[in-house]
Amino acid sequence: MAEAHQAVAFQFTVTREGIDLRLSHQAFTEIYLSGVRSWKKRIIGLKNSVVTGVYPASPSSWLFVVIAILATMYTRSDPSMGLIAKIQENLPVSQSMSNQCQTLVSALLFSTMLWLLLIFTMRMCLKQLLSYHRWMFEKHGKMSTTTKVWVALVRIFSGRKPLLYSYQGSLPNLPVPAIKDTVKRHLESVRPLMDDTEFERMTQLASEFESRLGNRLQWYLKLKALWATNYVSDWWEEYVYLRGRSPIMVNSNYYGMDFMYVTPTPIQAARAGNSLHAHFLYRRKLNKEELRPTRIPGTVIPLCSAQCERLFNSTRIPGEETDTVQHWQDSDYIAVYHSGRYFRLRMYQAGRLLSPREIETQIQRILDDPSAPSTGEAKLGALTAGDRIPWAEARTKYFSSGVNKRSLDCIEKAAFFVSLDDEEQGVVADDPASLDAYAKSLLHGKCYDRWFDKSFTVIFYKNGKMGVNGEHSWADAPVLSHLWQQTLSTDCFQLGYNAEGHCKGEVDSTLPPPQKLSWEIPPECEEQISQSLAVAQALADDVDIHVFAYQEFGKGRIKKCRVSPDAFIQMVLQLAYYRDQRRFCLTYEASLTRLFKEGRTETVRSCSNESSAFVRALENGEPAHVCRRLLQEASEKHQNLYRLAMTGSGIDRHLFCLYVVSKYLGVESPFLKEVLSEPWRLSTSQSPMHVEMFDIVNHPEYVSCGGGFGPVVDDGYGVSYSFMGDHILNFHISCKHSCPETDSHKFGDQIRTALQDLLQLLNPIRTECHRAEGGRPDVKKHL
Repeated sequence: MAEAHQAVAFQFTVTREGIDLRLSHQAFTEIYLSGVRSWKKRIIGLKNSVVTGVYPASPSSWLFVVIAILATMYTRSDPSMGLIAKIQENLPVSQSMSNQCQTLVSALLFSTMLWLLLIFTMRMCLKQLLSYHRWMFEKHGKMSTTTKVWVALVRIFSGRKPLLYSYQGSLPNLPVPAIKDTVKRHLESVRPLMDDTEFERMTQLASEFESRLGNRLQWYLKLKALWATNYVSDWWEEYVYLRGRSPIMVNSNYYGMDFMYVTPTPIQAARAGNSLHAHFLYRRKLNKEELRPTRIPGTVIPLCSAQCERLFNSTRIPGEETDTVQHWQDSDYIAVYHSGRYFRLRMYQAGRLLSPREIETQIQRILDDPSAPSTGEAKLGALTAGDRIPWAEARTKYFSSGVNKRSLDCIEKAAFFVSLDDEEQGVVADDPASLDAYAKSLLHGKCYDRWFDKSFTVIFYKNGKMGVNGEHSWADAPVLSHLWQQTLSTDCFQLGYNAEGHCKGEVDSTLPPPQKLSWEIPPECEEQISQSLAVAQALADDVDIHVFAYQEFGKGRIKKCRVSPDAFIQMVLQLAYYRDQRRFCLTYEASLTRLFKEGRTETVRSCSNESSAFVRALENGEPAHVCRRLLQEASEKHQNLYRLAMTGSGIDRHLFCLYVVSKYLGVESPFLKEVLSEPWRLSTSQSPMHVEMFDIVNHPEYVSCGGGFGPVVDDGYGVSYSFMGDHILNFHISCKHSCPETDSHKFGDQIRTALQDLLQLLNPIRTECHRAEGGRPDVKKHL
């Protein structure tokens, strides 16, 4: 194979005349350039480590301190109050060094220590400032004097040009809430779900827990909080994600969609060329820490960026008891799947990133490759879609040595995974079901044409549409969402295409072709692949997904009604679910805790006493002014719950960690056991949209469909929603066909009706709400 020979730097043959040695200049060049690239990355990493390590100061500030100290000493003043002289007395130097030189060295040492002390002081001050969260609970538009001073101080101590990880050392640790506060909030959250007898029993369990076992478990948890960076995140990753033995496809992985109305090019290879190039441009910025730190929108408050570290070059490794997340420092290639074959595609040539046109050429070579899959290769990916224990056993037995290990390593160590699909997907005019099929394809595909263990898989369809499937254990959706939307923006607004729809740029004719991976799959392994595929296919067939874009009004009109858009949608979901099921249920809304170091998520329990009171009043035909007041109270309650969750005072992560401690100690808690077994029949999440990356005013058609996830429980709904600018709402609803009580399309109709009902209820508050939004730009649909 030609690609194999290119990987060998020299070959030799023993002949009668002696040894015939043949050197490969190209191979040596590649090795040299690879080494140069690796050392450049190390040097950049070292430089960034220094810059981040001294933040919020800068390395150049050391010189300023030194000059200031020396200048003060020149005026015959002693800014050290005798410390420089003490350093000079104890300085282990040679007798040949002059007294003046010893004084200079002592001054440099004192200046350095003073500089480090100033850095430590500034960092502690910034950490204390970032621990202040009262600003979040103030009414919108009414900022207190304390908060104004706080904002000014944060700006001062934040420096001018922070790198991606500059704030990591200044973020506060996640606090451990008081037992009594968590128990009180939990009882309040379950009250609308229980009758008097059930609630009295739960109150008794909670009281016994709080007065007896709770304090003991809390002591261990506080001890962990003092020792660990974050008392939740490592246990959350291990016990919620990695120890799960059921398939991660549908149950854990999630997806993101392409533009809704626009397909930049109908050429599959060209779309892949621009997109893959954009992914590696993003990775270059990530490695250099040139990405701006994520902040709460509209504020100067930074969020933790630790999850970005495992975005690329990462994979989930199956284990019999628990999986692990493996991350490699670098990878210069991607793994590609097409028509049952796996390929290794190098993204660098002669030390440079391939141009979009060159990547398009390489992808086209894969699409045109007529070779057939090896025995057992075509559906190999089903192992990652089925149960985890059979996959772990098969990996140990059949992929731990030889050609199978080399090929599997190639996939797992790739920057990310790419799937080239032979079908077409996307929005089809006059076919509402097209979005549903698109979502199902991204969520599970054919159950064997994705590598669900990779940190993310990018899917390119035959008609130029694309999408992404993300593995959930290594990070939460906002991290991958930022990459995805940046890629979409770079693809269309920076790279672009020529008139024929191909990528721009020239092609190096010496590019080696992509390398097809080899496999030796025995019949026993093929049998396991078939079994995993059967499990995955049954799961995929059971998924019922409905996706729709609601264009009657959007975030802008909701804001005019003086209601939080997120709270508005959550009340819509509560009303829709009650109408669908004639009962309330425990509702999960994901909230970020990235205000704290290594923070991930917390649960907002959206079904509250206030929300249920509003829904009952509306359904019972109470007067509009009563319903309006109850809606305002429910919305304010929801916002308060969201703020508590963001600031470390949530319910579920604290109870989860207490439960883990109880298991380590070998003690049983009826209260915790019941709390952790409560089903989330309505699981919701707002998909983050980075609208600043797109010009929605001039190009309103360039809006994404957002993304979604599978149902959390067999008899529940999963709902993901997003605000596309000010005029469009997107909903992704999932449930299971096997449950006769759930139907994604029926629930979607209930959401549409509830949206109109709530807006109509709020209309009298402001006359602007009566007006149709004539300013909403027309959207040109290029399907």
